[in-house]
Amino acid sequence: MAAIAATSITASTATPCWSSSVVKRLLITALLLSAVPAFADETAPAASALDTDGFTEPLKELKFNPGLDQREFERATLDALEVYDPMESWNRRVYHFNYRFDQWVFLPVVNGYRYITPQFVRSGVSNFFSNLGDVPNLLNSLLQFKGKRSLDITARLLVNTTIGVFGLWDPATMMGVPKQNEDFGQTLGVWGVPSGPYVVLPILGPSNLRDTGGLVVDYGAENQINFLNVAEVSSDHPEIWVLRAVDKRYTTNFRYGQMNSPFEYEKVRYVYTESRKLQIAE
Repeated sequence: MAAIAATSITASTATPCWSSSVVKRLLITALLLSAVPAFADETAPAASALDTDGFTEPLKELKFNPGLDQREFERATLDALEVYDPMESWNRRVYHFNYRFDQWVFLPVVNGYRYITPQFVRSGVSNFFSNLGDVPNLLNSLLQFKGKRSLDITARLLVNTTIGVFGLWDPATMMGVPKQNEDFGQTLGVWGVPSGPYVVLPILGPSNLRDTGGLVVDYGAENQINFLNVAEVSSDHPEIWVLRAVDKRYTTNFRYGQMNSPFEYEKVRYVYTESRKLQIAE
């Protein structure tokens, strides 16, 4: 009887100890399992926020007008680039001619000029012709009543012609007097003359009726002023005009076909027209 009582006492006391251990393990397991959804609930709002704010799926909230097809979109885009161009058929032919002339003649000559001429010589040539260009720049700045700009251009002419040795160097820019470009086309625009139809000039490129007339006036004014006797000497030595044309193309960064677009003609026409508006308004 004592043995049976001892066995029952031992069993009764051991059972609570085993149950306590199991309960502890179950509690720990339950806490771990309950923590997983808690962490998931904390990270879920961040993920859903990224999905709904359009950063991970930027096209998800984009809505299209079902009545606007691709053809209508292209037409509207071209209309935005529209410029008054009644001679478009002819201008496109001239544009194509300029493209081929630039590709087959102008750029090969410019590349040869770059190859055989040292950098400092090319810089001197560019500075010299740029200094000549400041003469019509000054004249047009005065006609537009731009007092400060006229003083700046006058300072450039004096400094570059004297210290810069007839314009072969450009110390004025290093002194903080940058180049200013003014032409008679801009002067006419300031006076309120409309641009007129868009025109593509052979070799010279994009222009309009007003600016084409301005080119003629600037050319005549430069010849009449005959600064540094260059105009008179050029009449006997046309190679100076050739060198000036090559230098102009050398310093112009534009390249036909660089836009890689079938609408390059429209884009060039639009950019030229808008840039002229900004130049006149400044």
